[in-house]
Amino acid sequence: MSNFTLAGLNERVGEELGLSGWVTIDQARIDTFASCTGDHQWIHVDVERAKRESPFRGPVAHGYLALGMVAPLSMEVGVIPRDAAAGLNYGIDKVRFLAPVPAGTRVRLRVVLAGLEPKDGGQVIMRTQNTLEMEGSEKPALVAETLALLIPAAGARGQ
Repeated sequence: MSNFTLAGLNERVGEELGLSGWVTIDQARIDTFASCTGDHQWIHVDVERAKRESPFRGPVAHGYLALGMVAPLSMEVGVIPRDAAAGLNYGIDKVRFLAPVPAGTRVRLRVVLAGLEPKDGGQVIMRTQNTLEMEGSEKPALVAETLALLIPAAGARGQ
């Protein structure tokens, strides 16, 4: 649960909203992602070949698996204001994959409120800067600027 409100968002622009807990990106998660998406490239799912032939000396997570961690970890951080009825994915303005995520790596998400755009009916587009950090690495796995459409609860609109 978030500790801020739609009305208080303006005061938080430029501030860190939070840091998630650590999550392990293990081989089982990578394999499950491959099964869901159909992306069975050997560098992700063939452990023995990746150990032999990969420049990373083992399997690495799919870039889109790393990106897919942004939504659940941002929810863990509590980026949706407590008086919002919903927060919906609205888009991604920029993503950069900066470093591979080796199988077994622990990651966490750092979220900064980058901006707000008011919309009709009290709705707001919230822009966040998301950095997926890897334990033991100074270089993050990725940075992503995401957009969420925040829909106020009925009471927040004065109805």
